[in-house]
Order: sequence, then C-alpha cells, then structure tokens
Amino acid sequence: MVSLGGTCNRCELSGRDLTGAAFTGADFTNATLVGANLRGAELTGSNFSGSDFSRADLSGAEMVGANFTGANFSGSDLSGAEAMGATLVRVRLAGADLTGAALNGANLNSAVLTGADLSAAELNAVTLANVTARSADFSDAEIAMSDLSNGDFRSVDFSNATLNGARLTGGRFGGADFEGASMARTDIRGADLSGAEGLSQAQISRACGDAATRLPARLNVRVCRGVSVVRTTPPAARTPPAPPRSRNTVVVSSDR
Repeated sequence: MVSLGGTCNRCELSGRDLTGAAFTGADFTNATLVGANLRGAELTGSNFSGSDFSRADLSGAEMVGANFTGANFSGSDLSGAEAMGATLVRVRLAGADLTGAALNGANLNSAVLTGADLSAAELNAVTLANVTARSADFSDAEIAMSDLSNGDFRSVDFSNATLNGARLTGGRFGGADFEGASMARTDIRGADLSGAEGLSQAQISRACGDAATRLPARLNVRVCRGVSVVRTTPPAARTPPAPPRSRNTVVVSSDR
C-alpha cells in the first residue's frame, strides 16, 4: 500500500530516490536508508529512532520535531536541513555535513559529532551535553544559550562562533580554536580551556568561571556569582513548506 504516514519498522530503503518524499507523522523505526536520496524530503513529526541514514543525502530536508534517537547519520549530507526541536539523542553524525543547518531547540545529548561540519549552523538553545565532537567545525555557528557541558570538544573550530550564554561546564577544549568567538555570559565553570587557542582576556572577561576553570597562561576569569544557566523556550517550529507539485511516494509493503 502507498503510505505517507504509516508504519514500516525495519524498512529497507537503501539507495532509493526519495527526493521530496513526505513522511509526516510516520513510524519508520530501525529503517535502513543507507545512501538514500532524501533531498528536500519532509520527515516532520516522524519517528526514525534507530534508523541508518549513513551516507544519505538529506540536504534541505524538513526534520522539525522528528525523533531520531540512536540514528546513524555518519557521512550524510544534512546541509541546510531544518531540524528545530528534533530529538537527536545518541545520534552518530561523524563526518556529516550540517553546514547552514537549523537545529534550534534540538536535543543532541551524547551525540557523536567527530569531524562533523556545523559551520554557520543555527544551534541556539540546543542540548549538546556529553557529546563527542573532536575536530568538528563550529565556525561562524550560532550556539547561544546552549548546553555544551561535559563534552569532548578537543581540536574543535569555534572561530567567530556565538557562544553567548552557553554552558561549557566540565568540557574538554584542548586544541580548540576560539578566535573571534563571542562569549558574553558564557559559563566556563570547571571547563578545561588550558590548551585552547585564540582566547583573549577580553573574551574571558565577559565569561564567568570558578576555581576549577583551567585557562591558558596569563588569562584570568571572573567568578560566577548567583549565575544560573537560563534556558529559553525552543523556537516554534516553522510551518512546513508547501509540498512540491511532483513528489515521490514511499511504497510500504507487508511482504519484505
């Protein structure tokens, strides 16, 4: 049967051309979409937890409010994708391209972002706690009011990123580049920034830390007093764009 909102657990859709396909409200848990073409697809409000999107093309895809818990996006193209408010807990995004993606309000707790490109991405009010993001690129990204606590951000590029009001508590940042990054009210309590590069006293003076904050030589941080991390309400999901006149449909069969 033809379904745009049905259930297809463990569907095999690897390599399929699903350009512009709609999965609104669908349940495709543990599906396999390795190398699939999902350019401009709509996955709004759908459940793809445990699914494999490795090497898939999701550029410009609508993923607002969808559930991708434990999904694999390694090596996938998510450039320009919109995933506001999406659940991306424990996802694997190693080597993925997320340039210019909009992930405001998304939850990426414990995600693997090793070598991922998130340059110029919108990551405001995002949960990036406990992530592994070594050598990832966050240059020019908006990461205001986000939670980066206890993450591994060694050798990450934060140059010209906006980290205002973000929480870096307990994170590791050896070899990370902060040149030109905005750090107004950034919480760096307990963060290890001793091996970070590009940090200036002007940046650190606008942030706040504590006795456990580790900084490069000659930099001093002011102590946070009565500071609590402010959590903003995730941005309202945008209305999905009108569907294209011609779109692919997903054929779901009970005989797999």
